[in-house]
Amino acid sequence: MAMALSNAERQRRYRARRAAGKPVRTPPVRPKDRRPRPKRWAAAVDELRTLQAEYEAWRDQLPESLADSRTAELLEGVCDVDLDALDVQLPRGFGRD
Repeated sequence: MAMALSNAERQRRYRARRAAGKPVRTPPVRPKDRRPRPKRWAAAVDELRTLQAEYEAWRDQLPESLADSRTAELLEGVCDVDLDALDVQLPRGFGRD
């Protein structure tokens, strides 16, 4: 098993790549979601409703031969989840309630 590079070795390799003209790859930075939590919650619940509707359509289109299958049971479980219970009034925080 190879040992991890020391800081000096990493720096030497970095400088060699730069001197050779090879592009130095930097990891992409994902933008932070700056929406407040209640809006993110509402968006997540909306996404769950959309997914649940897709699973209901899938369940409704299952052939008769799969009506008693494990897939049908799992789809039924997803369709039975009460997403209306997730419509709650969330605290705004910092005394703004």
